[in-house]
Amino acid sequence: MRKWILLCATISSAFTLCAQSDDEKDFVEACYNYALTENKAYHDLEYLCKNIGARLSGSEELEEAIEWADTLLNGIGADKIYRQDVTVPHWERGSENGYFYSISGRNKLKLTALGGSVGTGNYKISAGVVQFDSLEELEQADSNDIKGKIVFINKPFDETFINTFKAYSSCASQRFWGAVKAAEKGGIAVLVRSLSNSHDKHPHTGVMGYKEGVDSIPAVALSLKSADKLSEDLKVDTTVSLSLRVSTTIHKDALSHNVVAELTGEEYPDDIITVGAHIDSWDLGEGAHDDGAGVVQVIETLRIFNEFGYKPKHTIRFVLFTNEENGARGAQRYAEIARSNNENHILALESDRGGFSPRGFNLDSKNEALKAKIRSWKPFLEKFGLHDFSDGYGGVDIAPLKTVNENITLLGLNPDSQRYFTHHHADNDVFEAVNRRELELGTASIASIIYLLDQNIK
Repeated sequence: MRKWILLCATISSAFTLCAQSDDEKDFVEACYNYALTENKAYHDLEYLCKNIGARLSGSEELEEAIEWADTLLNGIGADKIYRQDVTVPHWERGSENGYFYSISGRNKLKLTALGGSVGTGNYKISAGVVQFDSLEELEQADSNDIKGKIVFINKPFDETFINTFKAYSSCASQRFWGAVKAAEKGGIAVLVRSLSNSHDKHPHTGVMGYKEGVDSIPAVALSLKSADKLSEDLKVDTTVSLSLRVSTTIHKDALSHNVVAELTGEEYPDDIITVGAHIDSWDLGEGAHDDGAGVVQVIETLRIFNEFGYKPKHTIRFVLFTNEENGARGAQRYAEIARSNNENHILALESDRGGFSPRGFNLDSKNEALKAKIRSWKPFLEKFGLHDFSDGYGGVDIAPLKTVNENITLLGLNPDSQRYFTHHHADNDVFEAVNRRELELGTASIASIIYLLDQNIK
Protein backbone atom coordinates (compact mmCIF):
# COMPACT_ATOMS: atom_id res chain seq x y z
CA MET A 1 0.00 0.00 0.00
CA ARG A 2 1.31 3.39 -1.04
CA LYS A 3 4.59 1.84 -2.13
CA TRP A 4 5.47 5.09 -3.85
CA ILE A 5 6.58 6.27 -0.44
CA LEU A 6 9.71 4.17 -0.98
CA LEU A 7 10.94 7.07 -3.10
CA CYS A 8 11.07 9.20 0.05
CA ALA A 9 13.61 6.97 1.74
CA THR A 10 16.60 8.14 -0.33
CA ILE A 11 17.43 11.67 0.78
CA SER A 12 20.42 13.77 1.68
CA SER A 13 22.01 13.05 5.06
CA ALA A 14 23.75 16.42 5.36
CA PHE A 15 23.50 17.89 8.86
CA THR A 16 22.80 21.49 7.91
CA LEU A 17 20.24 24.08 8.93
CA CYS A 18 18.17 24.02 5.78
CA ALA A 19 14.56 23.54 4.78
CA GLN A 20 13.16 20.06 4.25
CA SER A 21 13.75 18.39 0.93
CA ASP A 22 10.72 17.52 -1.18
CA ASP A 23 11.21 13.87 -0.25
CA GLU A 24 11.15 14.70 3.45
CA LYS A 25 8.03 16.80 3.05
CA ASP A 26 6.33 14.02 1.10
CA PHE A 27 7.17 11.43 3.73
CA VAL A 28 5.93 13.56 6.64
CA GLU A 29 2.70 14.48 4.88
CA ALA A 30 2.16 10.81 4.06
CA CYS A 31 2.56 9.95 7.76
CA TYR A 32 -0.23 12.35 8.67
CA ASN A 33 -2.47 11.23 5.81
CA TYR A 34 -2.05 7.58 6.77
CA ALA A 35 -2.60 8.07 10.51
CA LEU A 36 -5.65 10.28 10.05
CA THR A 37 -7.38 8.03 7.53
CA GLU A 38 -6.45 4.49 8.62
CA ASN A 39 -7.23 5.07 12.35
CA LYS A 40 -5.50 1.86 13.40
CA ALA A 41 -4.01 3.31 16.58
CA TYR A 42 -7.49 4.35 17.74
CA HIS A 43 -8.87 0.85 17.15
CA ASP A 44 -5.87 -0.68 18.93
CA LEU A 45 -6.53 1.62 21.90
CA GLU A 46 -10.17 0.57 22.00
CA TYR A 47 -9.15 -3.09 22.23
CA LEU A 48 -6.56 -2.41 24.91
CA CYS A 49 -8.99 -0.41 27.05
CA LYS A 50 -12.19 -2.41 26.57
CA ASN A 51 -10.88 -5.96 26.30
CA ILE A 52 -8.05 -5.73 28.82
CA GLY A 53 -8.58 -2.55 30.84
CA ALA A 54 -6.49 -1.31 33.75
CA ARG A 55 -2.98 -2.80 33.92
CA LEU A 56 -1.32 -2.35 37.31
CA SER A 57 2.06 -3.97 37.87
CA GLY A 58 1.74 -7.52 39.16
CA SER A 59 -1.76 -7.97 37.73
CA GLU A 60 -2.98 -10.57 35.26
CA GLU A 61 -4.27 -7.72 33.10
CA LEU A 62 -0.79 -6.27 32.65
CA GLU A 63 0.60 -9.58 31.48
CA GLU A 64 -2.40 -10.02 29.17
CA ALA A 65 -1.63 -6.60 27.68
CA ILE A 66 2.00 -7.61 27.16
CA GLU A 67 0.88 -10.77 25.34
CA TRP A 68 -1.49 -8.68 23.20
CA ALA A 69 1.25 -6.19 22.31
CA ASP A 70 3.74 -8.94 21.50
CA THR A 71 1.23 -10.62 19.18
CA LEU A 72 0.32 -7.31 17.52
CA LEU A 73 3.96 -6.38 16.94
CA ASN A 74 4.70 -9.78 15.45
CA GLY A 75 1.79 -9.29 13.08
CA ILE A 76 3.21 -5.96 11.95
CA GLY A 77 6.73 -7.31 11.65
CA ALA A 78 10.22 -6.18 12.65
CA ASP A 79 13.78 -7.44 12.38
CA LYS A 80 13.68 -8.48 16.03
CA ILE A 81 10.86 -8.74 18.58
CA TYR A 82 11.69 -9.83 22.09
CA ARG A 83 10.96 -9.36 25.78
CA GLN A 84 13.08 -8.33 28.73
CA ASP A 85 12.31 -9.89 32.12
CA VAL A 86 11.56 -7.34 34.85
CA THR A 87 10.69 -7.92 38.51
CA VAL A 88 7.95 -5.48 39.53
CA PRO A 89 6.00 -4.51 42.67
CA HIS A 90 2.61 -6.13 43.26
CA TRP A 91 0.17 -4.01 45.28
CA GLU A 92 -3.62 -4.36 45.40
CA ARG A 93 -6.11 -1.68 46.38
CA GLY A 94 -8.98 -3.62 47.92
CA SER A 95 -11.93 -1.69 49.36
CA GLU A 96 -11.78 1.88 50.66
CA ASN A 97 -14.16 4.35 52.22
CA GLY A 98 -14.17 7.34 54.50
CA TYR A 99 -16.48 9.86 56.19
CA PHE A 100 -16.04 13.01 58.17
CA TYR A 101 -18.37 14.40 60.79
CA SER A 102 -18.85 18.11 61.38
CA ILE A 103 -21.52 20.70 62.06
CA SER A 104 -22.79 20.02 58.52
CA GLY A 105 -23.41 16.37 59.46
CA ARG A 106 -22.02 13.10 58.11
CA ASN A 107 -20.14 13.65 54.84
CA LYS A 108 -18.99 10.83 52.61
CA LEU A 109 -15.54 11.34 51.12
CA LYS A 110 -14.65 10.48 47.53
CA LEU A 111 -11.20 9.01 48.09
CA THR A 112 -8.75 6.46 46.82
CA ALA A 113 -5.64 4.91 48.33
CA LEU A 114 -2.29 6.07 47.03
CA GLY A 115 -0.26 3.40 45.28
CA GLY A 116 1.83 1.42 47.76
CA SER A 117 -0.10 2.59 50.81
CA VAL A 118 -0.56 0.28 53.75
CA GLY A 119 -4.11 -0.41 54.86
CA THR A 120 -5.91 0.29 58.10
CA GLY A 121 -6.10 -3.40 59.02
CA ASN A 122 -9.36 -5.10 59.90
CA TYR A 123 -10.87 -1.97 61.39
CA LYS A 124 -11.43 1.63 60.48
CA ILE A 125 -9.42 4.37 62.13
CA SER A 126 -11.11 7.46 63.55
CA ALA A 127 -9.51 10.69 64.73
CA GLY A 128 -9.57 14.44 64.56
CA VAL A 129 -8.23 16.20 61.46
CA VAL A 130 -5.55 18.84 61.14
CA GLN A 131 -5.14 20.70 57.83
CA PHE A 132 -2.05 22.13 56.14
CA ASP A 133 -1.88 24.14 52.94
CA SER A 134 1.40 22.59 51.83
CA LEU A 135 3.96 19.94 52.71
CA GLU A 136 6.32 22.72 53.83
CA GLU A 137 3.73 24.01 56.31
CA LEU A 138 3.37 20.49 57.73
CA GLU A 139 7.13 20.19 58.15
CA GLN A 140 7.20 23.40 60.18
CA ALA A 141 4.28 22.46 62.43
CA ASP A 142 4.47 21.49 66.11
CA SER A 143 4.23 17.73 66.60
CA ASN A 144 1.95 18.29 69.61
CA ASP A 145 -0.71 19.62 67.22
CA ILE A 146 -0.50 16.51 65.02
CA LYS A 147 0.13 13.50 67.24
CA GLY A 148 -2.74 11.00 67.06
CA LYS A 149 -4.56 12.92 64.32
CA ILE A 150 -5.25 12.47 60.64
CA VAL A 151 -3.24 14.94 58.56
CA PHE A 152 -4.87 16.66 55.59
CA ILE A 153 -2.53 18.35 53.04
CA ASN A 154 -4.55 20.60 50.76
CA LYS A 155 -2.22 22.33 48.31
CA PRO A 156 -4.06 23.08 45.04
CA PHE A 157 -2.72 23.45 41.52
CA ASP A 158 -1.53 26.94 40.68
CA GLU A 159 -4.12 27.91 38.08
CA THR A 160 -1.89 30.65 36.67
CA PHE A 161 0.43 28.08 35.06
CA ILE A 162 -0.54 27.70 31.41
CA ASN A 163 1.31 24.38 31.24
CA THR A 164 -0.48 22.22 33.80
CA PHE A 165 2.54 19.91 34.17
CA LYS A 166 4.26 22.77 36.00
CA ALA A 167 1.34 22.93 38.43
CA TYR A 168 1.52 19.17 38.87
CA SER A 169 5.25 19.26 39.59
CA SER A 170 4.80 21.96 42.22
CA CYS A 171 2.30 19.78 44.14
CA ALA A 172 3.67 16.26 43.59
CA SER A 173 5.76 16.21 46.78
CA GLN A 174 2.66 16.23 48.99
CA ARG A 175 1.54 12.95 47.43
CA PHE A 176 4.88 11.16 47.58
CA TRP A 177 6.22 12.43 50.92
CA GLY A 178 3.00 13.29 52.76
CA ALA A 179 2.81 10.00 54.68
CA VAL A 180 6.44 10.25 55.80
CA LYS A 181 6.19 13.84 57.00
CA ALA A 182 2.87 13.22 58.77
CA ALA A 183 4.17 10.09 60.50
CA GLU A 184 7.31 11.88 61.66
CA LYS A 185 5.03 14.32 63.49
CA GLY A 186 2.90 11.55 65.02
CA GLY A 187 0.04 11.52 62.51
CA ILE A 188 -1.86 8.24 62.09
CA ALA A 189 -2.97 8.72 58.44
CA VAL A 190 -2.62 11.27 55.68
CA LEU A 191 -5.11 12.70 53.21
CA VAL A 192 -3.84 14.66 50.21
CA ARG A 193 -5.70 16.81 47.74
CA SER A 194 -5.72 15.00 44.38
CA LEU A 195 -3.19 16.26 41.87
CA SER A 196 -5.77 17.65 39.49
CA ASN A 197 -7.30 20.92 38.39
CA SER A 198 -10.77 19.46 37.78
CA HIS A 199 -13.29 20.26 40.48
CA ASP A 200 -15.20 16.98 40.29
CA LYS A 201 -15.85 13.83 42.33
CA HIS A 202 -12.99 11.76 40.87
CA PRO A 203 -10.03 11.12 43.21
CA HIS A 204 -6.64 10.63 41.57
CA THR A 205 -4.21 7.98 42.81
CA GLY A 206 -0.43 7.88 42.25
CA VAL A 207 2.72 6.51 43.77
CA MET A 208 3.73 7.45 47.30
CA GLY A 209 6.71 6.59 49.47
CA TYR A 210 7.73 5.47 52.93
CA LYS A 211 11.00 5.93 54.78
CA GLU A 212 12.94 3.35 56.74
CA GLY A 213 12.67 4.03 60.45
CA VAL A 214 9.43 6.02 60.11
CA ASP A 215 6.02 4.43 60.75
CA SER A 216 4.13 3.49 57.59
CA ILE A 217 0.67 5.07 57.82
CA PRO A 218 -2.30 4.88 55.40
CA ALA A 219 -2.29 7.47 52.62
CA VAL A 220 -5.26 8.43 50.47
CA ALA A 221 -6.15 11.11 47.92
CA LEU A 222 -9.39 13.10 48.04
CA SER A 223 -11.33 14.33 45.04
CA LEU A 224 -11.27 18.10 44.73
CA LYS A 225 -14.93 18.36 45.72
CA SER A 226 -14.30 16.33 48.87
CA ALA A 227 -11.12 18.25 49.66
CA ASP A 228 -12.91 21.58 49.31
CA LYS A 229 -15.83 20.48 51.47
CA LEU A 230 -13.57 19.15 54.22
CA SER A 231 -11.46 22.32 54.12
CA GLU A 232 -14.53 24.57 54.33
CA ASP A 233 -15.89 22.73 57.37
CA LEU A 234 -12.53 22.73 59.14
CA LYS A 235 -12.51 26.54 58.93
CA VAL A 236 -15.66 26.81 61.03
CA ASP A 237 -15.58 23.61 63.10
CA THR A 238 -12.53 22.62 65.16
CA THR A 239 -14.22 19.38 66.29
CA VAL A 240 -14.27 17.71 62.86
CA SER A 241 -13.54 13.97 63.10
CA LEU A 242 -12.88 11.50 60.33
CA SER A 243 -13.23 7.73 59.89
CA LEU A 244 -11.17 5.86 57.31
CA ARG A 245 -10.91 2.28 56.19
CA VAL A 246 -8.51 1.05 53.51
CA SER A 247 -7.89 -2.63 52.84
CA THR A 248 -4.78 -2.66 50.66
CA THR A 249 -2.44 -5.62 50.26
CA ILE A 250 1.27 -5.64 49.46
CA HIS A 251 2.35 -8.90 47.80
CA LYS A 252 5.78 -10.19 46.94
CA ASP A 253 7.28 -8.90 43.70
CA ALA A 254 6.06 -10.40 40.42
CA LEU A 255 7.61 -11.12 37.01
CA SER A 256 6.74 -8.80 34.14
CA HIS A 257 8.35 -7.79 30.85
CA ASN A 258 9.37 -4.96 28.58
CA VAL A 259 8.38 -5.61 24.96
CA VAL A 260 10.87 -4.54 22.28
CA ALA A 261 10.54 -4.47 18.48
CA GLU A 262 13.60 -3.48 16.46
CA LEU A 263 14.32 -2.21 12.96
CA THR A 264 18.04 -2.59 12.24
CA GLY A 265 19.78 0.46 10.81
CA GLU A 266 21.28 0.06 7.36
CA GLU A 267 24.09 2.62 7.79
CA TYR A 268 24.60 2.88 11.54
CA PRO A 269 23.26 -0.38 13.03
CA ASP A 270 25.13 0.12 16.31
CA ASP A 271 23.55 3.55 16.96
CA ILE A 272 20.20 3.14 18.69
CA ILE A 273 17.13 5.37 18.69
CA THR A 274 14.44 4.37 21.23
CA VAL A 275 10.75 5.19 20.81
CA GLY A 276 8.88 4.30 23.98
CA ALA A 277 5.77 4.37 26.15
CA HIS A 278 4.68 2.42 29.22
CA ILE A 279 2.19 -0.41 28.95
CA ASP A 280 1.23 -0.55 32.63
CA SER A 281 -1.36 1.75 34.18
CA TRP A 282 -3.00 2.40 37.50
CA ASP A 283 -5.91 0.17 38.48
CA LEU A 284 -8.53 2.93 38.17
CA GLY A 285 -10.23 3.48 34.80
CA GLU A 286 -8.75 1.89 31.69
CA GLY A 287 -5.36 3.59 31.40
CA ALA A 288 -6.45 5.24 28.15
CA HIS A 289 -4.49 8.51 28.22
CA ASP A 290 -1.92 7.18 30.73
CA ASP A 291 -0.44 5.50 28.85
CA GLY A 292 -2.55 3.50 26.44
CA ALA A 293 -2.35 6.41 24.01
CA GLY A 294 1.45 6.29 24.05
CA VAL A 295 1.47 2.51 23.61
CA VAL A 296 -0.62 2.56 20.45
CA GLN A 297 1.30 5.55 19.08
CA VAL A 298 4.57 3.62 19.42
CA ILE A 299 3.06 0.54 17.78
CA GLU A 300 1.55 2.65 14.99
CA THR A 301 4.88 4.32 14.27
CA LEU A 302 6.36 0.90 13.55
CA ARG A 303 3.32 0.07 11.43
CA ILE A 304 3.73 3.27 9.38
CA PHE A 305 7.42 2.61 8.75
CA ASN A 306 6.66 -0.94 7.65
CA GLU A 307 3.72 0.15 5.49
CA PHE A 308 5.96 2.62 3.68
CA GLY A 309 8.83 0.16 3.37
CA TYR A 310 11.08 2.55 5.26
CA LYS A 311 14.59 1.30 6.01
CA PRO A 312 16.13 3.41 8.78
CA LYS A 313 19.74 4.52 8.82
CA HIS A 314 20.02 3.93 12.59
CA THR A 315 18.61 1.04 14.57
CA ILE A 316 15.20 2.04 15.92
CA ARG A 317 13.74 0.26 18.92
CA PHE A 318 10.04 0.47 19.74
CA VAL A 319 9.82 -0.22 23.46
CA LEU A 320 6.79 -0.80 25.67
CA PHE A 321 8.06 -0.38 29.22
CA THR A 322 6.53 -2.15 32.19
CA ASN A 323 6.06 -0.67 35.69
CA GLU A 324 6.40 3.04 35.03
CA GLU A 325 3.66 3.97 37.46
CA ASN A 326 4.97 2.56 40.72
CA GLY A 327 8.65 1.87 40.37
CA ALA A 328 9.99 2.54 36.83
CA ARG A 329 11.71 -0.83 37.00
CA GLY A 330 11.13 -1.51 33.32
CA ALA A 331 13.06 1.63 32.43
CA GLN A 332 15.83 0.76 34.86
CA ARG A 333 16.08 -2.76 33.45
CA TYR A 334 16.24 -1.49 29.85
CA ALA A 335 19.09 0.84 30.76
CA GLU A 336 20.85 -1.87 32.77
CA ILE A 337 20.83 -4.24 29.79
CA ALA A 338 22.03 -1.43 27.52
CA ARG A 339 24.98 -0.74 29.85
CA SER A 340 25.93 -4.40 30.15
CA ASN A 341 25.88 -4.77 26.36
CA ASN A 342 27.87 -1.55 25.82
CA GLU A 343 25.15 -0.25 23.51
CA ASN A 344 25.40 3.16 21.90
CA HIS A 345 22.13 4.98 22.58
CA ILE A 346 22.08 8.31 20.75
CA LEU A 347 18.46 9.43 21.03
CA ALA A 348 15.18 8.46 22.71
CA LEU A 349 11.60 9.70 22.50
CA GLU A 350 8.77 9.05 24.93
CA SER A 351 5.00 9.49 24.67
CA ASP A 352 3.46 9.68 28.15
CA ARG A 353 1.38 12.84 28.33
CA GLY A 354 -1.90 11.62 26.91
CA GLY A 355 -3.58 11.41 23.54
CA PHE A 356 -4.31 15.11 23.18
CA SER A 357 -3.45 17.43 20.30
CA PRO A 358 0.35 17.52 19.90
CA ARG A 359 2.01 20.91 20.28
CA GLY A 360 5.65 19.90 19.90
CA PHE A 361 8.40 18.09 21.79
CA ASN A 362 10.34 18.77 24.96
CA LEU A 363 14.08 18.69 24.24
CA ASP A 364 16.55 17.42 26.83
CA SER A 365 19.97 17.54 25.22
CA LYS A 366 23.46 18.94 25.53
CA ASN A 367 23.72 18.90 21.75
CA GLU A 368 22.95 22.50 20.84
CA ALA A 369 23.51 21.85 17.14
CA LEU A 370 20.92 19.08 17.12
CA LYS A 371 18.42 21.21 19.04
CA ALA A 372 18.95 23.99 16.53
CA LYS A 373 18.39 21.50 13.72
CA ILE A 374 15.11 20.32 15.25
CA ARG A 375 13.94 23.90 15.74
CA SER A 376 14.78 24.68 12.14
CA TRP A 377 11.98 22.30 11.16
CA LYS A 378 9.38 24.45 12.90
CA PRO A 379 8.28 26.45 9.82
CA PHE A 380 7.39 23.20 8.06
CA LEU A 381 5.93 21.36 11.07
CA GLU A 382 3.73 24.26 12.19
CA LYS A 383 1.18 23.30 9.53
CA PHE A 384 0.65 20.09 11.54
CA GLY A 385 0.27 21.95 14.84
CA LEU A 386 3.87 21.42 16.04
CA HIS A 387 5.37 24.70 17.19
CA ASP A 388 6.85 24.18 20.68
CA PHE A 389 10.38 22.77 20.77
CA SER A 390 11.42 24.09 24.17
CA ASP A 391 13.97 22.65 26.55
CA GLY A 392 12.20 20.29 28.94
CA TYR A 393 11.83 16.83 30.42
CA GLY A 394 11.86 13.80 28.14
CA GLY A 395 10.12 11.24 30.32
CA VAL A 396 10.43 8.77 33.20
CA ASP A 397 11.14 5.70 31.07
CA ILE A 398 13.88 7.20 28.90
CA ALA A 399 15.61 9.20 31.65
CA PRO A 400 17.73 6.21 32.85
CA LEU A 401 19.38 6.10 29.41
CA LYS A 402 21.49 9.04 30.59
CA THR A 403 23.39 6.44 32.65
CA VAL A 404 24.20 4.70 29.35
CA ASN A 405 25.20 7.84 27.45
CA GLU A 406 25.29 11.13 29.32
CA ASN A 407 25.17 12.97 26.00
CA ILE A 408 22.02 11.25 24.71
CA THR A 409 19.26 13.48 23.34
CA LEU A 410 15.83 12.87 24.92
CA LEU A 411 12.52 14.06 23.47
CA GLY A 412 9.12 14.02 25.10
CA LEU A 413 5.94 14.35 23.03
CA ASN A 414 4.26 17.50 24.34
CA PRO A 415 0.49 17.53 23.73
CA ASP A 416 -1.92 20.23 24.87
CA SER A 417 -1.96 19.87 28.67
CA GLN A 418 -5.25 21.52 29.68
CA ARG A 419 -7.30 18.31 30.05
CA TYR A 420 -4.64 15.80 31.03
CA PHE A 421 -5.04 16.12 34.79
CA THR A 422 -8.80 15.72 34.49
CA HIS A 423 -8.09 12.04 33.78
CA HIS A 424 -4.60 11.37 35.14
CA HIS A 425 -4.64 8.38 37.53
CA ALA A 426 -8.42 8.53 37.90
CA ASP A 427 -11.36 6.24 37.11
CA ASN A 428 -12.43 8.50 34.23
CA ASP A 429 -9.26 7.72 32.24
CA VAL A 430 -11.25 5.64 29.77
CA PHE A 431 -11.31 5.10 26.01
CA GLU A 432 -14.24 7.48 25.54
CA ALA A 433 -12.09 10.33 26.89
CA VAL A 434 -9.69 10.05 23.92
CA ASN A 435 -10.41 11.95 20.71
CA ARG A 436 -9.56 9.94 17.62
CA ARG A 437 -8.06 12.78 15.57
CA GLU A 438 -5.98 14.11 18.45
CA LEU A 439 -4.59 10.64 19.12
CA GLU A 440 -3.73 10.08 15.46
CA LEU A 441 -2.10 13.51 15.15
CA GLY A 442 0.20 12.46 17.97
CA THR A 443 1.00 9.22 16.16
CA ALA A 444 1.94 11.05 12.97
CA SER A 445 4.00 13.58 14.92
CA ILE A 446 6.10 10.82 16.49
CA ALA A 447 6.59 8.98 13.21
CA SER A 448 7.54 12.22 11.45
CA ILE A 449 10.08 13.47 13.99
CA ILE A 450 11.73 10.04 14.29
CA TYR A 451 11.98 9.84 10.51
CA LEU A 452 13.50 13.33 10.26
CA LEU A 453 15.96 12.61 13.06
CA ASP A 454 16.97 9.26 11.61
CA GLN A 455 17.65 10.90 8.26
CA ASN A 456 19.57 13.88 9.62
CA ILE A 457 21.72 12.54 12.46
CA LYS A 458 25.13 11.11 11.62
